[in-house]
Amino acid sequence: MKYNELGQSGIKVSELCLGTMTWGSQNTQSDANRQIEISIDHGINFLDTAEMYPTTPISSKTQGDTERIIGNWLQEIKRRSEVFIATKITGKGFKSIRNGEPISVLNLRTALEGSLKRLKTEYIDLYQLHWANRGSYHFRQNWNYDPSGQEKELDEIYNILSELDKFVKEGKIRTIGLSNETAWGTIQFSNIAKENNFPEIVTIQNEYSLMCRHFDLDLAEVCHHEKIGLLSFSPLACGILSGKYLNNKTPSGSRKSINNNLGNRNSDITNLAAEEYFRLAKKFSLDPCQMALSFCLSRPFMTSVIFGATNEDQLLNNIKSKDLVLDNYQLNEISKIHKLYPIPF
Repeated sequence: MKYNELGQSGIKVSELCLGTMTWGSQNTQSDANRQIEISIDHGINFLDTAEMYPTTPISSKTQGDTERIIGNWLQEIKRRSEVFIATKITGKGFKSIRNGEPISVLNLRTALEGSLKRLKTEYIDLYQLHWANRGSYHFRQNWNYDPSGQEKELDEIYNILSELDKFVKEGKIRTIGLSNETAWGTIQFSNIAKENNFPEIVTIQNEYSLMCRHFDLDLAEVCHHEKIGLLSFSPLACGILSGKYLNNKTPSGSRKSINNNLGNRNSDITNLAAEEYFRLAKKFSLDPCQMALSFCLSRPFMTSVIFGATNEDQLLNNIKSKDLVLDNYQLNEISKIHKLYPIPF
């Protein structure tokens, strides 16, 4: 397993990160315990969660259960020093958490203390802002994105960073990251942190896969110069890149069986692109999931690729991607498909 530094923090995490958003809905406590143990045995030291998880489906009744599951494991197994835990404060508009309030100094401490309690830990390794209060083009908003009504929010960013600085000094969080951010937002957070000697932003967690490559342009440039690493989520496009949904299939217990449109990713164009990537994997005698994950691992801006699994076979298969290195010919063939379907969803 390869380990990469989080920004300029000096902290190293595994290039594969175990995603957890199905724990508490599709996966039980015993499932999660087993996944963590297997992951640690294979060199993964990184778990990513959020206060709003699980999300399959999203429910006020299960909100926070994923953190509770991780906390139960930590309490029982007592291997806290072996895992790097990242979680997130929920952004504006999610009604079942703090009535949809935006992230602010008024609720940051409440959110953090809630996560610490559920996780049964004294500190969180990486605390992330789940999405920007002002809105963004993420979550399929890119088709009608209009930032003209946004306010700059620079005072708000300063206040948020000032509060997070207190948490770092109190020993309750170690590092700070963004999520579902834009190039402009990332620059503002980075500059304000540096100008005021606040803890620097070390990561940004955005969607990235063969089918979702918004990060390749401005954000890649910003993060290179600001020394901010990408944590990519949905590297398999909610399972689309596995090929299991081809020919309109909906396997029992799959994400699609819970949310048919897969977060507005499921479309005719998406299916055509999936067919091409599936054929390419078959041409090279590669597992399609491992090919998709290996592509993400090959990107120069990648710190860690967050993947999830609902069963042990999926988990072990995905972990094998760490040993697959795509050659230039294979990467060029991937580029040809990307040019045909640059933004399939």
